[in-house]
Amino acid sequence: MSRPIVAIVGRPNVGKSTLFNALAGDRISIVKDYPGVTRDRIYADVTWLNTQFTMIDTGGIEPDSKDEMLSYMREQAQIAIDTSDVIIFLVDVRQGLVDADFKVADILRRSTKPVVLVVNKVDHFEKLMPDVYEFYNMGIGDPVPISASSKLGIGDMLDEVVKHFTSGNTEEAIDERPRIAIVGKPNVGKSSIINKLLGETRVIVSNIAGTTRDAIDTPIRRNGKDYILIDTAGLRRKNKIKEELERYSIIRTVSAVERADVVVLVIDASEGVTEQDAKIAGVAHDRGKGMVIAVNKWDLIEKNNKTVIEFTKNIKEILSFMPYAEIIFISAETGQRMHKLFEVVEVVIQNQNMRISTGVLNEIMTEATALQQPPSDKGKRLKLYYITQVSVKPPTFVIFVNDKELMHFSYTRYIENKIREAFGFSGTSLKFIIRERKDTE
Repeated sequence: MSRPIVAIVGRPNVGKSTLFNALAGDRISIVKDYPGVTRDRIYADVTWLNTQFTMIDTGGIEPDSKDEMLSYMREQAQIAIDTSDVIIFLVDVRQGLVDADFKVADILRRSTKPVVLVVNKVDHFEKLMPDVYEFYNMGIGDPVPISASSKLGIGDMLDEVVKHFTSGNTEEAIDERPRIAIVGKPNVGKSSIINKLLGETRVIVSNIAGTTRDAIDTPIRRNGKDYILIDTAGLRRKNKIKEELERYSIIRTVSAVERADVVVLVIDASEGVTEQDAKIAGVAHDRGKGMVIAVNKWDLIEKNNKTVIEFTKNIKEILSFMPYAEIIFISAETGQRMHKLFEVVEVVIQNQNMRISTGVLNEIMTEATALQQPPSDKGKRLKLYYITQVSVKPPTFVIFVNDKELMHFSYTRYIENKIREAFGFSGTSLKFIIRERKDTE
C-alpha cells in the first residue's frame, strides 16, 4: 500500500524548506535568506506516531512581476492538489496576511483535498497569538501556530495532518492488479507509449513538452493478465519559469511512483541518461519498486553492432546504484519491441513477489561465508547466524549477526550478489535488515 503524500505549499520565504528539513530530520533542502533557492531532494519519508507518509517540498521562486507571482502560486497550489493526500498551507506570521495567500486559499478551499493551515515563525506563542488569529480571515480552517526553525508546535501540526489520513486507499488495497507507472522527463514519449499499448489515442500527445493534463490511470489487459497503467502528468502551463519545469515533473513522479509496483523509466535515446532521469530512478530505487528502463526513439539512432552494448554500459555506469534494472530498447513511433515491454514487466513483477525458503537462503549464506570470510575489527569477527525472507515487493531479508557494527555495507552487498547469482531477481532491488543476536557460546 502506498504512503500518503503531504505537500507543503506557500509563498516564497515563508519557511517551507525549513519546515521540510525539520520534519525530514536532515538538512536536505538548501535554506538561504532570499527566496527561490530550494534545490536538491524535494521529498522525504516522515514517521509520526507510527504513521509513515511522504513529505514533498514544493519550493519557491521570486518571479519578476507580481502578476507572475500569483500565476506561479496558482500553479504551485494546483500541483499540491493534484499530487497530495493532505496539503500543509504555510503562511508567515511576520509578513501577515497578503493578497497571494488569499488567492491560494481560494484554490485550496475549492479543492476536495484536506488542508492544514500552518502559521510559521511564531517564536513566542503568547506574544504572537493575536497575529495568528488574523489568518482565520481566509476561511480555510483553524490556523496551527509553529516555529519551524525552533521546532515549536510541530507535534500539534502533525497531529492535525495525520487526522486526515484514511486507513489506506481502500480501492488500491482491494485492487490486486499490478500498477505500472510510466515515468520520465517531459516529451520523452510516455503518452505515445501508452497510446501504442492501448491501440488508441487516450492521452493528449504533442511535441511541446508538458502537454499531458493529469496523471491518468488506465486499465489494460495483456497476455491474459490485467494491469493498471499510470501515466505521469506533464505540466499545465508553459511559462517563463523554465528552471522549475523539471522540479515539478519530479513532484508528480514521486506521487506516481508511490502508487506503482513497477516503474518504467522512459529515456530519450537521442539524449541518453540525463540528471533528471537519474533523480527519477533514485526515487524508484528508494521506494524499492520494480524497475524497467525503456530507451525510446531507438529508431532514430544510427547503429552498429556495438550500439546496444555501449548504450547499456552507459546506463549502468550512470545508474550504478541500480544494476538490477531491466533495460529494453523500443520505439513508440514504429512499435519496435513494444510487444516485449509487458513481457519484461511481467518478469519484474514475478521477481518482486518471489519468495525463497529459509533453508535455501541459509545454504547460500553458509557457502558465501566459507568462500569469503566475514570482516573483523580489533580481534572481533563478524558472525552470521541466520537469514530469512520476511516480505516481498521488494524482497526483504533479515540477517541475524553477532555485531551489527561489523556488518559492513560491502559484505551485505556480497551476500546480495550471491543470492542474485542463485535466483536472479532482475528488475527488483533487494532489501536487507541486519539484526543483532547475542552470541550464546
